[in-house]
Amino acid sequence: MGEHDDLVTALTPFIDLLDRLGVVWYVGGSVASTVHGRFRATNDIDVIADLREEHAAAVREALEADHYVDEEMIREAVRRRSSFNLVHFGTGLKIDVFVAPDSEYEASVRGRRNSERFGDGRGAPRLWIASAEDTILSKLVWYRRGGGVSDTQWHDVRGVIELRGHQIDLEYLRRWAPVLGISDLVERALEEGLGRRQVGASPPP
Repeated sequence: MGEHDDLVTALTPFIDLLDRLGVVWYVGGSVASTVHGRFRATNDIDVIADLREEHAAAVREALEADHYVDEEMIREAVRRRSSFNLVHFGTGLKIDVFVAPDSEYEASVRGRRNSERFGDGRGAPRLWIASAEDTILSKLVWYRRGGGVSDTQWHDVRGVIELRGHQIDLEYLRRWAPVLGISDLVERALEEGLGRRQVGASPPP
């Protein structure tokens, strides 16, 4: 696994717990853009999970020995459909847990997540990862929320587009971009990543 060892160490107890609880989850953010695009070191792991308030105590009980965890913060995040943090003591890595919103788009994201091997070698674990298209869309949403000034977010998006090329489902991006209010950003990113002449092309069969 190499450079991913700490990430796997910090994340595995939490996602194993989610699986035992029957909670649907996937990893997004810079980890997803690394899987689909270019590697970028990060101290934050984004996990989107369909948690309910009754899961809060189980999360605290399972993780408090090795992670900073606040049960009331979890309950409040579930009520607000917002986020909370876990911090792994041994590695210092932070897990940002986003409670999955109840929306048509989120249902689409969950349905398109992929099981991807994370790291090198046969022993590398498999993680549920947001699709390349949904990684692009979510990062552009965060880019817009941040005032459109984050070179890091834009670099991640460009990396996914450039490495995935015409494997990217352009129709899917353009279906959801107006719903998310990022149509202009999607077209700009595609033009920069694929080139003006190729943006309208369809992926190969």
